[in-house]
Amino acid sequence: MATKIYIVYYSTWGHVATLAEEMKRGADSVPGVEVTVWRVAETLAEEVLGKMHAAPGREDHPVITAQQLAEADGVLFGFPTRFGMMAAQMKAFFDSTGGLWQAQSLAGKPAGVFFATGTQGGGQETTALTAVTQLTHHGMLFVPVGYTHGAGMFAVDEVKGGSPYGAGTFAGADGSRTPSDAELALAAHQGKYFAGVAKKLKAAV
Repeated sequence: MATKIYIVYYSTWGHVATLAEEMKRGADSVPGVEVTVWRVAETLAEEVLGKMHAAPGREDHPVITAQQLAEADGVLFGFPTRFGMMAAQMKAFFDSTGGLWQAQSLAGKPAGVFFATGTQGGGQETTALTAVTQLTHHGMLFVPVGYTHGAGMFAVDEVKGGSPYGAGTFAGADGSRTPSDAELALAAHQGKYFAGVAKKLKAAV
């Protein structure tokens, strides 16, 4: 049977959605892996989203329920940061997984994270670190990308998001910056790397 990878994200201006698509592209390159991209439910009113100039939700990415999460063999979670932590929409989704937590339905499943921040000091590491608490309570196995992408992760000749915790991008304070080629490449690599790890884990159990 194919290894099921779920990429579950929330995106305000589309930056995280773009990274999610690159994650899928990378994961799709691993034979025997089936990848689905999902988004979590929006919690803000349309009026508020309009004032924020938020991007519309991707209709090709269905909204996931907590129970569907248990179907995956591995999950990559993506979200923008809010003051160094995941956005409330993603936190609300995790808050809805109490039944899965009680049954430990996600225990032993690999999980990774990716993210977008407004600025360089906006939480490229703290957003990932604070997200690990959610995975820990579920007994999930955190799979960071590390420095497996090679020399490009050590380069300092351009401003770019991402860290050993996961792929990332900078949106700019007003959301106008789009993911760079380097950021997209790391996202694709993380998708491929994570899918390979999930496939090995499934084969071992």
